[in-house]
Order: sequence, then C-alpha cells, then structure tokens
Amino acid sequence: MDTPQHAGLGGALDYVAAGPLEPGQLVRVPLGRRTVTGIVWSPGAAASAVLDTALRPVAEAVADLASLPPTWLQLVEFAAGYYQRGLGELALAVLPPELRKLTALQIDKRVARLVKASTRHDGPAMGDVAGGPGAAGPNPPALTPEQAAAVDALSADARPALLFGATGSGKTEVYLRAAQRALDAGRQVLVLVPEINLTPQLEARFAERFPRHRLVSLHSALTPAQRLKNWLLAHLGQADLVLGTRLAVFTPLARPGLIVVDEEHDPSFKQQEGARYSARDLAVYRAHIERIPVVLGSATPSLESWQRCIEGRYRRLDMPQRIGGGAMPAVRLLDMNQQPKERGQNAPALAAPLLRAIEQRIERGEQSLLLLNRRGYAPVLHCGACAWKSQCPHCSAWRVFHKLDRTLRCHHCGFTERVPRACPDCGNLDIAPIGRGTEKLEEQLAALLPGARVARIDADTTRLKGTLDAQLAAVHAGEVDVLVGTQMVTKGHDFRRITLVAAVNPDGALFASDFRAAERLFSLLLQAAGRAGRDAEAAERSEMWLQTWHPQHALYAALRRNDFAAFATQQLAERQAAGLPPFVHLALLRAEARTPQAAAAFLRDAAQTATDLPDAPHVMVYPPVPPPVARVADVERMQMLVESGSRVALQRFLAAWLPQLNAMRGAHKGVLRWAVDVDPLGI
Repeated sequence: MDTPQHAGLGGALDYVAAGPLEPGQLVRVPLGRRTVTGIVWSPGAAASAVLDTALRPVAEAVADLASLPPTWLQLVEFAAGYYQRGLGELALAVLPPELRKLTALQIDKRVARLVKASTRHDGPAMGDVAGGPGAAGPNPPALTPEQAAAVDALSADARPALLFGATGSGKTEVYLRAAQRALDAGRQVLVLVPEINLTPQLEARFAERFPRHRLVSLHSALTPAQRLKNWLLAHLGQADLVLGTRLAVFTPLARPGLIVVDEEHDPSFKQQEGARYSARDLAVYRAHIERIPVVLGSATPSLESWQRCIEGRYRRLDMPQRIGGGAMPAVRLLDMNQQPKERGQNAPALAAPLLRAIEQRIERGEQSLLLLNRRGYAPVLHCGACAWKSQCPHCSAWRVFHKLDRTLRCHHCGFTERVPRACPDCGNLDIAPIGRGTEKLEEQLAALLPGARVARIDADTTRLKGTLDAQLAAVHAGEVDVLVGTQMVTKGHDFRRITLVAAVNPDGALFASDFRAAERLFSLLLQAAGRAGRDAEAAERSEMWLQTWHPQHALYAALRRNDFAAFATQQLAERQAAGLPPFVHLALLRAEARTPQAAAAFLRDAAQTATDLPDAPHVMVYPPVPPPVARVADVERMQMLVESGSRVALQRFLAAWLPQLNAMRGAHKGVLRWAVDVDPLGI
C-alpha cells in the first residue's frame, strides 16, 4: 500500500476480495477517501483473525499483467527491512509512477497493446535503439587470456565476482560475453550504471553486439510513458537486456540470468532521498535470491567490496593489462611549492611546465583533459572593503559566481540572483571572484593558448537534451584540443586522442573530515588518468600531471605506481584502527526543522528512548551534530551517528527504535522530517 513516509504503517493492510488473488498481483483499493494502487502481498494471511464485514473490498484487480515475481517481493521486503522503511512506501516507490496512476483497465490495455505489437514481428525486436529484427551482430574481438579467464570464472563459482580491471582492460567485453551466455540460455540480463550520461554509450555497445535481442533502458531522463513501456517489456519478459541507473535494480524480470554493476564503487548507486538504499548491495542480494551470477566491475573498487574479497565472500577477477598492451599514463607530480609564487585572481591556472606540455600536445595534434571538480566561474564573490561574501540567504553555503549569465547560483537550493553592481553591504563597486571553477579555467586557457580549441563539459554546459552527446562527439572527432571538465568526463569515456590528463587542484580532499574522501579522490584521479593513453601507439607518451602542494602524500605515491592494492591495504588498516566501515556498521538519524535547536532536541530525546532497547548495550549512539552543510533552503539539519560492531545487532536495534521515533512526533511538532540512513556514505 502506498503510505506516507514514516506513517507508522510498517506492514500490509487487509482487504476482502471477491475472488482469488495471487501474491504480487496489482490491485486498486480504497484508502481513506482515495482509491490507490496496491500490491497483494500475502492473501488470506489475516482472514481468520478479522471478520469479512470489517474489511473494505478490493475495488479492482489487474488481470492481464503478470504478478510480480516472488523473488521481487522478497527483494523489496528485504530492502524495506534493512533500510528501515515502510513496506508499502518502498514497494510502490520503486514502481513506475505512471503505473500507479492508471486504473486496472488502463494497465490491462497497455499490456495487451505491447503483447500484440510483439507478435507482429517474426523475431524479437529492438526497443528504442538502433538496429532491428534480422540484423546481424559484429564478430566479437578475440579475448585476452585475462578476459577469457574472467568469463570462465563467472560460471565456475556462485559467489559475487569483483572484476578488478584497469581502465581500458576490456571489462565491457567481459560483460558482453557473460551476457551472451545468459541470452543463449534464454535468460534476461540487467546492467546497472551509476549515471545517465554513461547509459547511451554502453547501450550502443550492447545494441551493436546483440541486434536480434530487444534492449530497453530505464533512467530518469525518460518520459513517464517511455519508462512504463520499458518496465512492462522487462517484466513481461519481452526485453532481453535492461540497462538502467540505480532504481533499475528493482525491475522485475520474468527470466533473470545475470546482473552487471558497472563502476560499482560509484557513490551514485546510493540513493540519498527517501529510502536510502544501495543499488550495488541490493544487486548482490538479488543475485543471491535469484541464484544467478552478479559481476561488480571497477578499476578502483569500493573498500567494502575489496574487503569482502579478502574475507572470501566475493571472488576477485584481476585484469591489470590494458587492451593492445598499452600502459597506464605516467604520473607526474608538479610540486607547486617549487613554482613561482603568483598571487591574486589573475594568477595563471596552470604552472608553466604543465602549460608547455599542453602546447606540445596541441602541436602534435593530440588532446589534453583538465580536471577541476568545481563548476561555475568562481566559488564565491568577495568585497575587499567590508569582507562581504556571496552567502546564500537560504543555506549555510556560498553562492557560486557564473560569469556567462552573470548570476550568483546556490548549488544546494538553486536560489539564483543577478550579480549585484556593487557590494550589497557597503556599496563598494570593486567586488571580485575568489577561487576558480571550470568556467574560469576555460576562459584562462583560451587566453593562454590563443588559437587552441578549448571546450568545457560540466553540469552547466550539458543541461539541454543532446548537448552532452554533441560535445562528446566533437571530442571524439578531434575538434577539441583541450577539454575542461568535472568528474563527469572521467567515467567510462573512450577518448582515443587524449594523451595528457591534468588535475588542476586535487589537494582539497586530502585532509577532509569525511573518512571516505581519500578513497573518492584516489578513484577520481585513477579514473581520470585512464582517459589517457587508450590508443596503444600513443600510450608511451601519455601522462597524467598533478598540480599539488603535497607531493609526498601517500595517496599520490600509490597513484604514481598505479597501485590500488597498496592504497586499499593502507586505507583498510587506517579504517580498522579507527573503527570505521567496513569493520563497523553505521546508521545516521537525520532530523530537519526550522531551527537547529528543534532538530537537536528531537535527536537527544531519540537517544534517550534508545537506552532501554534490548540491543542498546551493543550499539553506540553519539551526540547530535550538524552536517557539513547545516542549512539548506531555510531548513536546519542535524544528525546523530549510531554505530555497532555487529550488523545484526544494529538492525535489531533500529527495528525496535523506529516505533519509538514514530511515537515522538506529537511531542516534536517543530521537526519537519526525520529519516534513518543505514550504511551512510558520509558522516
């Protein structure tokens, strides 16, 4: 049943039906004055305890749509329990929104149309991608010994497989061969990717290889009608290949055979609103209950997955060699302490040696990629007379200066204003940007490299549909000499002409309070390095430059050696000594209110109610603290960390605690929202 968040309705509601219903069948039922969509969970379970006259009747049942599979129900029930959400809240939230709006008759008509359309083809047809029935796929390339060993291992062991492959080592080909085996056995394949902008190119690879199989995609860029159609095709078994972002882990499949999680380390697989689930972890659980293989691929695996390989729970398949014998680019540390000290806003973005290296690439007709993980022109505007800064009035964050449209924009709440002509506080006309974003870096490079073709790819330049594809096509066609971008250009793109990658300002994460900051930085830099040298002929002269004030840092030493294993060993030792994941298990209780005092009071009372719970001795509840960005859109946020050495004890504790938290709502009317985040990415 579609129930409000934390409404206290944790289980299913009972209704009486005129005829037999199956578990997983969609129905329409009355709830208050509304008629809503529901899912039959366990028909007849409570019939003996409740008189039929006390139950409201099911309004209508969906007849032609196959019931959701038992393993789907099991997956949702596990996710709702593990992530401490209402069963109805999660079950309905992971269905296509359009499906929840339709009547039973409308759903049945949609299903009938899809079935009728599929029978008009002699063979399976392609869905929403180039190709078509009868098209022949290309001959697959010969496998390297490492690829062949990985493909063979996937069918020899039931444990989840971590495909640890260098960038350019051919992980996608392993996915394709594993998918071929599943398709040959008449099974469906589910492929998860972290971000929408990675979906089209991977979709194209699968469509090219399997032109006789129907492929559909599932992500938020689709229209509601497209998403419902593709979801129905997958559920009905008419789609053989399903590619999607994190929500696609809940896609029901009629005949599942394989799950692939590409770039498994990516934080985008963790939902940050509502039910805060990890699609990667749920993919592993789903493969277990479906009894099918699951492949987690990455050049920089998450430390959780790495540790599970050490413990023997996952098996690790190593592919350290790049296809064609190319090597990873040499890493050069540019010690900024040794460079001329130039201060002020007009100081060059790049040190002279790096600028010369880029000029040499341009002369040879090669491309360079500059990574700066901060969009906009400058992080903040500043008044030198009175020290005013462009603070967001609604958030505890600065508004970023965007020069192209002369706006100050908050990247947290979206509040946007035109840049003031003078300081709002003192009237000083001389207000200036501080710091550097990708927009300013692009401008400075155009001035430093006259005649060079400089392009920028970030969230600001790719807002309109089709712009990202057009920009990437220009890079691939050699129409760009220097590409400036944020982390979105470091993931999965096969840039054949890039021979130099430079991180302009990577030091920011080295000393951050977030315990995962080093892991994310290493992953970002190694993934960025992997964009260079993908052409075997240019691999020997490919380089990655790091402009750093801390060249002796251990992270950079491991990066120079391209030694993720050493980095992981060092990080895991630090985590174990500090009592951090994956050696302990965490949850965050977050509260939002109009004042920080109201949020903190709710959390303190919550901690007090927890002291008498049975598993309280096995759990540590820390005092409430504000998160790094404490106020967003005029809402104050506080959080409280819950820690345990036992995952089971933590789960039991949370399950017993939630009813107490629900009961507290009446005494804390100033609290707007609260939520439990199990296995949070940051604390």
